[in-house]
Amino acid sequence: MAQWYQLQQLDSKYLEQLDQLYDDTFPMEIRQYLSQWIESHDWALVASDISLATVRFHDLLAQLDDQYSRFALENNFLLQHNIRKIKRNLQDNFQEDPVYMAMIICRYLKEEQKILELAKNTEESMGNEQSSLAAEKQKELDNKVKYLRSKVQETEQKIKSLEDLQDDHDFKHKTLQSREHDMVNMVNQSEIRREEMAIREMFLKLSIKREEVVRQMAETLNLVEQVEYQLIKDELPDWKRRQQIACIGGPPNTCLDQLQSWFTAVAECLQQVRQQLKKLQELEQKYTYENDPITLKKTFLEDRCILLFKNLIVNSLVVERQPCMPTNPQRPLVVKTGVQFTVKLRLLVKLPEFNYQLSVKALFDKDVTEKNTVKGFRKFNLLGTNTKVMNMEESNGSLSAEFRHLQLREAKAAGSRSSEGPLIVTEELHSISFETKLCQPGLDVELEITALPVVVISNGIQLPGSWASILWYNILCPDAKNLSFFLNPPPVCWSQLSEALSWQFSSVTKRGLNAEQLGMLGDKLLGREAAGNPDGLIAWSKFCKNTNEKNFPFWLWLEGILDLIKKHLLHLWNDGYIMGFVSKERERALLKDKKPGTFLLRFSESSREGAITFTWVERSVNDEPVVHAVEPYTKKELTVVSLPDIIRNYKVMAAENIPENPLVYLYPDIPKDEALGSYYSKPPDSSESMDDDSLSHVYWKTALISVSEIHPSKLQDNILPLSKEEFGTLSQLIHSVDMDMDSTVGGAAFWAVTL
Repeated sequence: MAQWYQLQQLDSKYLEQLDQLYDDTFPMEIRQYLSQWIESHDWALVASDISLATVRFHDLLAQLDDQYSRFALENNFLLQHNIRKIKRNLQDNFQEDPVYMAMIICRYLKEEQKILELAKNTEESMGNEQSSLAAEKQKELDNKVKYLRSKVQETEQKIKSLEDLQDDHDFKHKTLQSREHDMVNMVNQSEIRREEMAIREMFLKLSIKREEVVRQMAETLNLVEQVEYQLIKDELPDWKRRQQIACIGGPPNTCLDQLQSWFTAVAECLQQVRQQLKKLQELEQKYTYENDPITLKKTFLEDRCILLFKNLIVNSLVVERQPCMPTNPQRPLVVKTGVQFTVKLRLLVKLPEFNYQLSVKALFDKDVTEKNTVKGFRKFNLLGTNTKVMNMEESNGSLSAEFRHLQLREAKAAGSRSSEGPLIVTEELHSISFETKLCQPGLDVELEITALPVVVISNGIQLPGSWASILWYNILCPDAKNLSFFLNPPPVCWSQLSEALSWQFSSVTKRGLNAEQLGMLGDKLLGREAAGNPDGLIAWSKFCKNTNEKNFPFWLWLEGILDLIKKHLLHLWNDGYIMGFVSKERERALLKDKKPGTFLLRFSESSREGAITFTWVERSVNDEPVVHAVEPYTKKELTVVSLPDIIRNYKVMAAENIPENPLVYLYPDIPKDEALGSYYSKPPDSSESMDDDSLSHVYWKTALISVSEIHPSKLQDNILPLSKEEFGTLSQLIHSVDMDMDSTVGGAAFWAVTL
């Protein structure tokens, strides 16, 4: 079943996540119109080849032309206009960089898969206790809101009944007054007394009815207060916490539609109660009496109703999407000067009368003054369109405002330096706040909301350190205004940090970190004795500032590995073929009982920029296990040759100086070609027919082969390049091929071998 079709069958909360994924850079219309064509290509492969990316870019434009022609046949002028606009935007954005377009499409498809997996996992986990409790809590709140609506409707009916009763009473009372002047005989006097008794009885019913209506309105407001308290004190903070977690790579369970439906339902009930109070005031003006319940209680009920409504409105303004640069969608809350960033607000109370009534203004570091901040705190000017009007979105009907063209510029005073304070740039937190005012007859409400703190950078090399700060803050601090957090950053429990570290991998790949991989990382941060303790505390300096024995911080090492996976090892990682985080001692224990030639893939612990190595086992003459590891490969080497090709072509000098490949089985016992065969570069097609004239112009194919000079029995942990003497011997032995040394990297020689 096509992925796009599956997505459209999901519940609204998942469709909202899908809606948030797409923007004007690559609009959802393209995904809809060209869904089959888009899913028929491997965009990760396209993104790795500029020539292929250029071809696919022009193919996409051709597909849009075909779509335009179909709309022309249907005489659909509006859709033709949209296609023309989309095509122009694509040419403006990607004509010079089609690889960037391929990367965007690849990321979107992966995010779609995550949404599908989340929906599937959610359905499968509904039976567990946590999901059951959450579902029960939601059902309970749904029932409360439903009961609240019914109470308001019941009050509406009682007020109508009260009005009818009062009209009858008023009519009979006035009729009696007109007849009291007729005192001709005793019969009329007797009838008048009976009517007076009837009116007296009607008055008692009227008074009881008024007391009943007033009492029920008070009970309704009590119920509103209970529901409102649960929404503002429980549900809204829970959502904000889930959003924080989603910002740092956690589960994207941040749908607002359910919360909006509750807020809106309560607001509608309060608006109806306000109208009911006006109706009671009208009834009071027509008829009142001593100790009238309406007269005694109306002011109290009106004040309480307005107070509850104001409280609901003030808390209904939320940051739906936190500040994020479109160029780094997976690293929100880091903003670079001079680069546009976006942020989106939503009002959870969706009432038609609010449409186009709220003008929101964005402010940067609004509450930061010389008194409440630290020395050296940088100042910035907020540029771009900083005022937006909230309006109903066509896609989901929410009342929202999206700021798409904001950017920052540092406001440096003459002679000032941004490094004079105690905080470095990547630890300095800033705030973006939003203000608006709701004005209605008899009601003025000022609203304000602050986004999660952002880190402002001026250079891309500051991004890894800034992201570490965002991770640490959002793991530990729910307060969006704590800008001095890093003056004394608290430690984090390993149980919290390990989960967040796993999210860093699952958010950009299909696999997080398993318990064994996290165990190795725990060893590095806590030491082996404390690594098994989930409550073990890790200091901020240990995570991101203090250097280890290799002279670089833990986080920068891990960030280098993440970058290596994204650029060169994604498919191998997703398929679970990279063990990755395993100590040298652990890998020896894993391999010692395995068949000779069994190897595993792990990340180097000594490379700051991220590197991977493979380790294999063989048997000595005494049948003892001997483990060898090649010097790690970095992005530099993997840009030239893929890791699967390195493993396929890897050679060591065996006996008689004959090169052989020692790598046979991928751990635990998968034949190498079975595990990695689909990732090998395609061999030349020998079946291609060539005429005689073309034979003289055909080049022989070449392949890069990694060769080590020392026999496995003499190897320790590193592989050295071939010496000149051994290269000469190798050249004489393999006389049937023409070998030219291309380059030497990673402790092993790469050779261009004529095939």
